[in-house]
Amino acid sequence: MNRAPAFSDLHRHGFARVAVAVPRCRVADPAFNAEQTLALWREADTRGASLVAFPELGLAAYSSDDLFHQRALLDGCEAALAMLVEASRTLTAVALLGLPVRADHALFNAAVVVQRGRILGVVPKTYLPNYGEFYEARQFVPAGHAIAAQVTLAGQTVPLGADLLFEASDLPHFVFHAEICEDVWVPIPPSSFAALAGATVLVNLSASNIVIGKADYRELLVRSQSARCLAAYLYSSAGAGESTTDLAWDGQALIAENGELLATSERFGDDSHLITADIDLERLVRERMRQNSFAANGAQLAGEVRRFRRLPFALARPAGPAWTLQRNVERFPYVPADPARRHERCREVYDIQVQALTQRLRASGIRRVVVGVSGGLDSTHALLVCAKAMDRLGLPRRAILGVTMPGFATSPRTLDQALRLLEAVGCEARTIDIRPSCEQMLKDLGHPAAQGEAQYDVTYENVQAGERTSHLFRLANHVGGIVVGTGDLSELALGWCTYGVGDHMSHYNVNASVPKTLVQHLVRWVAESEQVSSPCSEVLLDILDTEISPELVPGGAAGAPAQGTEAQIGPYALHDFSLYHVLRFGFAPSKVVFLCEHAWRGAAPGYSRAEIKRHLRTFLHRFFQTSQFKRSCVPNAPKVGSGGSLSPRGDWRAPSDGEAAAWLAELDAVPDD
Repeated sequence: MNRAPAFSDLHRHGFARVAVAVPRCRVADPAFNAEQTLALWREADTRGASLVAFPELGLAAYSSDDLFHQRALLDGCEAALAMLVEASRTLTAVALLGLPVRADHALFNAAVVVQRGRILGVVPKTYLPNYGEFYEARQFVPAGHAIAAQVTLAGQTVPLGADLLFEASDLPHFVFHAEICEDVWVPIPPSSFAALAGATVLVNLSASNIVIGKADYRELLVRSQSARCLAAYLYSSAGAGESTTDLAWDGQALIAENGELLATSERFGDDSHLITADIDLERLVRERMRQNSFAANGAQLAGEVRRFRRLPFALARPAGPAWTLQRNVERFPYVPADPARRHERCREVYDIQVQALTQRLRASGIRRVVVGVSGGLDSTHALLVCAKAMDRLGLPRRAILGVTMPGFATSPRTLDQALRLLEAVGCEARTIDIRPSCEQMLKDLGHPAAQGEAQYDVTYENVQAGERTSHLFRLANHVGGIVVGTGDLSELALGWCTYGVGDHMSHYNVNASVPKTLVQHLVRWVAESEQVSSPCSEVLLDILDTEISPELVPGGAAGAPAQGTEAQIGPYALHDFSLYHVLRFGFAPSKVVFLCEHAWRGAAPGYSRAEIKRHLRTFLHRFFQTSQFKRSCVPNAPKVGSGGSLSPRGDWRAPSDGEAAAWLAELDAVPDD
């Protein structure tokens, strides 16, 4: 009886472990080469790989040249293959082996696909290089010269052709295609058509001698092809042991997924080596589904796409250890961990926001902006964007009207920070005490707080938020400007914003697609890398050290805020993680939990699965069921990243009266430990 895989099983969450092997070889010694191949094959299988790729013509050595026309070498390669086929009966991993194959009175440079004692198919090389140092047309013929659709090898009659796709029946979306070396160097590689036909894993058996600069170009080629095809791409090339009569070899191995390099090998090693990586099959399939131009391209090339033959096989991997995911999962997916990349990300986001605001001001003919400055992160960054926009437009920073509006719970710390920031930026600063107007509204409403009672409910809170926004809009009318909004992507996702005449509304919102975890780094980037004054840098760093709070309920006598945003709704680190994987890829809650556990394993602060589930439940309920109506009418705002935005005119269109039941039910099925 088949049982569902355990929660920690990679396959359950759409991952497949793959390997690329570069064995040490001897020229024209198939028996030795087969032994080296088998050792790496067994190692890959022991590591949990479902597929392992070997170099082009690896059983003979690519540099055998005219020896390929010697019967002894060809017979030796077939004998070596037969040995490997027999040895594979105890192995689960599928292997792609490179060797010369005789068929139709011709010789093909081929990839032979083997698993569990079976040859699944033979894929000949389509494009033979015959220039520079390459003379393959001297020994081989291209795939298109094959007459028969089958060939007999090691006593098995199997499919032959460059039109083969190999599909796992027990691992959804695991469909792979093989091509050989030069095939990926041509303008339209065979793997492009294979991807359109459904292959998610593209494998290249290569030899590829090394010259100056070639390794970088190979990596670029592999990453580019994986990105263009929305696929994983595995690349193996010849290494130590190949003849150095006129060439040298570096044994480069690469694994890429949708443009990202997952694994690479050391080059110029003397010994055999193996790399592995876990590829996200579900992510690839969802990207193809989302980018509907992918399917349109396949339909346009239907003649090429439909010619592929699908060959099913079963991995039937026995129960074994729960493999730890061999993949980097960023704890903060919107914020690169690498400092250099993070620096560039912050610069680009900042430039996008500034460019968008300058264009809005140019197009409207408006020369003034009004910003509510609370002394918190979001309004701080919005003010910095406004300041840079004015610099770009050649307008004085006094064209910015920065307004701080202390209310019932404004702390001395944040008020001081707001005032210092306004002075440091050099804008026109104004302070408006909103307490009298809020008291009047509470009185008009008949709210108990108007009589001195400590009833700090949502009405009490939103009277303050609404008064602030009302003042900003009327100030904008008064000075002939526009209100620049400050609310961020995380707040929109959670509905943590006051609807209508509150922080939900503005004339233009520069922060609307910037998540909270990135806002912090943007402010720090400005403080540490931009040419700002020392007082400005100091106040920015103070703001970064301030607890995130709406400051709508009076705090203690010491001035500490009574409200901590993350204490109420959960950590933004987890919410932004969930938002990225739900919005960008549409992953189910169970996969979000699995990825989050992996991302935060061994990190501080750590989160148990129960904590992850609890905060994810909060996110799912607020995101799918209670907050969409706020997002259905958000102000204009620039999209800054591929992680998505929540504008109904852009990345996210959803019903305002949807239910979260399906997501919550899927989450409930996740075991607690």
